[in-house]
Amino acid sequence: MAAIMLTTMNIPLHTSVWVNSRRKSWCCYASLSQPDRKEIRLGLPSKGRMSADTLELLKNCQLSVKQVNPRQYVAEIPQLSNLEVWFQRPKDITRKLLSGDLDLGIVGLDTFSEHGQGSEDLIIVHEALEYGDCRLSLAIPQYGIFENVNSVDELAKMPQWTEEKPLRVATGFTYLGPKFMKENGLKHVTFSTADGALEAAPAMGIADAILDLVSSGTTLRENNLKEIKGGVVLESQAVFIASRKSMIQRKGVLETTHEMLERLEAHLRAIGQFTVTANMRGSSAEEVAERILSQPSLMGLQGPTVSPVFCKHDGKVTPDYYAIVICVPQKALYKSIQQLRAIGGSGVLISPLTYIFDEETPRWRQLLSKLGL
Repeated sequence: MAAIMLTTMNIPLHTSVWVNSRRKSWCCYASLSQPDRKEIRLGLPSKGRMSADTLELLKNCQLSVKQVNPRQYVAEIPQLSNLEVWFQRPKDITRKLLSGDLDLGIVGLDTFSEHGQGSEDLIIVHEALEYGDCRLSLAIPQYGIFENVNSVDELAKMPQWTEEKPLRVATGFTYLGPKFMKENGLKHVTFSTADGALEAAPAMGIADAILDLVSSGTTLRENNLKEIKGGVVLESQAVFIASRKSMIQRKGVLETTHEMLERLEAHLRAIGQFTVTANMRGSSAEEVAERILSQPSLMGLQGPTVSPVFCKHDGKVTPDYYAIVICVPQKALYKSIQQLRAIGGSGVLISPLTYIFDEETPRWRQLLSKLGL
């Protein structure tokens, strides 16, 4: 059984906490806090790159956050009525969603998983906001007894780890860490909680390994540490999350969630997409469409839009050209233009897309299913 050493612990208000001795995990039972509260509350990261990228994403979705005083922790999004924005530490966003003090939030998946601890009251509304990418990974020294250890299986089979002398892991993830070790057959493990530069722990002799967030891996290598096969606990990026209780019980939360989800999806889907418009001679719209669809990179999202361009000759109006409109990803843009010109396209215009709205976003249907609605 893995042993957990906790040096610090923060418990959210309005939350009952107990320890399950069989699973060694902290479990929270939350009720809808402040049931008479009318305002809908969205929690956003208060500092750092995560905060800046979150505000930029919302701005690109026409949901700019208006903060009168940068020292205040509360703000608003004028486009969303009755919504309060609260700037909080990411782990507190998750905890306050559990306690009912927040209704919606944006955090990293690592934070959500660590502090949400599998709670059924927390729902991921959008799992891929496309920033904040990193991975939670186990790292060990490149030297000494670990020099030839290159996988979690090999680490687990090392004879050094016993009940009297367990593998010492420094981490800030005291829920995900023990869970991962148990699932991977590492029985004799002890965890020490730490913040800051964990990479120094093995060299200082206070830990054998670390479990921490990794982006490029450069810092690990510069400190003579290495990731090992099977050692990635999870791949993380920013996620949009919500309280199940709030969406069901608090007026307006589900509607606000729907609008935010639609705006997010429409913007994220449009990233890297371009509208291509061109004129093309042809005997009919169908004949022009046939030429376009003969080129794989000109298929667009669902197919080309083809419409007549009317010109007046000798007092008579006739469709001399057809205008075609397609959507093309940036990586295929130049190739598509070449193919378009090769089949008779001219006057080609390019413009970036801002939003692509579907008839209905699949994630909305999935959310309603999770809520039983």
